Amino acid sequence: MNKKCLAILFTVLLFSFSVKGQIDKDLTYTIESGVTAASGEHSPLWINANKQGLSSISKENGYLSAGIFRPLEDNKKVAYGYGLELAGAYNFTSSFIVQQAYVDFKYNKIRASIGSKERYGEFTNSELSSGGLTVAGNARPVPQVRVELPDYLAIPGTGEWLSFRGHVAYGRFTDDNWQKDFTTPTGKRTTDVLYHSKAIYVKVGKEHLSPWKFEFGLQMEAEFGGTQYSNGKTFKMPSKLKDYFKALVPMSGGEDTPVSDQANIEGNQLGSWHFSLNYKLKEWNLRAYYEHYFEDHSMLVMEYPWKDRMLGFEITPPKNPVVSGVVYEYIGSKDQSGPVYWDHNNVINEQISARDNYYNHSFYTGWQHWGQAIGNPLFTSPIYNSDGRIAFTNNRIIAHHLGISGKPTDEFQYRVLLSHSDNWGTYGAPFKEVKQNTSALVELTYAPAKMKGWSFTASGATDRGSLLGDNTGGMITIRKTGLLTK
Repeated sequence: MNKKCLAILFTVLLFSFSVKGQIDKDLTYTIESGVTAASGEHSPLWINANKQGLSSISKENGYLSAGIFRPLEDNKKVAYGYGLELAGAYNFTSSFIVQQAYVDFKYNKIRASIGSKERYGEFTNSELSSGGLTVAGNARPVPQVRVELPDYLAIPGTGEWLSFRGHVAYGRFTDDNWQKDFTTPTGKRTTDVLYHSKAIYVKVGKEHLSPWKFEFGLQMEAEFGGTQYSNGKTFKMPSKLKDYFKALVPMSGGEDTPVSDQANIEGNQLGSWHFSLNYKLKEWNLRAYYEHYFEDHSMLVMEYPWKDRMLGFEITPPKNPVVSGVVYEYIGSKDQSGPVYWDHNNVINEQISARDNYYNHSFYTGWQHWGQAIGNPLFTSPIYNSDGRIAFTNNRIIAHHLGISGKPTDEFQYRVLLSHSDNWGTYGAPFKEVKQNTSALVELTYAPAKMKGWSFTASGATDRGSLLGDNTGGMITIRKTGLLTK
């Protein structure tokens, strides 16, 4: 962590304290430091994963972050908020990180957000889940302009039994320099790639009258525009107004796009269907959820059987000192529409959609940001590749994941994660033998009552198996939060 990064961090904090009480009410601050040490080839998976990219696979790494935040005021029709979080890091993908920098606006039920802001999957528990298949909170935030309806709004004429929410966003990936440094001089990389996201979700249920709640919806993401550099050649994708529209409504590309995009869809289009069923039984809360991931029109609809999925169960028991939450997830991605692909030609006018190759793409460097999977981290992220290739070498997996948390006292809480996966590589480059991996995390957090706003977290984690190797490590995190103004 260089001195320049530290100087910037402390300058921001000093400025924040110097204007205390002069800018905004309810302004909060966060200061956090984390240090990791491990043996083996990498830091263990669950010390690195699902931390919004503010992490590292290096055996020895550390960071210091500082942030100031103003939340939106829910009780006002018109409101604004903002956040700024900077970090200095050692053995990360960069030594100075703008982790969050955003401004939020609210008008009635509608919100707009501009900038980089941490977000997690829509229907997964951010602390106990392995992470959503499309978005998991595993990679650094993508700067974007986002308009959303974050809370469900009742559909008129349904007696509040039907409601909906959703969002639409456009942004830009920021890992151009990292890609250039990580890959070989002739390796495939991209610059100036644009981002698009949209989703709509529907809720069936009137929670104050019925213990049942059913939610379902469609989430779609896209990479478009940008320039590819590969094997000494350069190809620029279009990014005109019509291309923004083609990201919103997927369409085939024009003559200025690769041949494959002209025959199919412009850019990298992917997403997932979500289903969630919730039941409240006295003080218990039981939930089952299902996520179907797709990267092809055939799997967006039900042209082929939906064999690949995440199936999860979450239990929240009555308040007790032993267990506060349990999550179990099954993840299967071996099928990917099947092993045989054929595109029609003049001789055989039949087309078979298969070998979808999850998270990878022929033009773009895949569904990653700064080397980390934007989706579930059990799919091996490009950051692990020792050959400088920015691609997912393992996306055909069957995995089981368990997460448990508890709060024995007001000052202590714990978290346990355990995952096991069997891994087949990809259809194009299968592993010679099935590789197994078991990753575990045990974490204890102490928040002393006499030190308001302070917390101290000790984490121990391991990887065992032929996929990530045998890694053992620990992490110490110290965090201080509080109000700058009241």
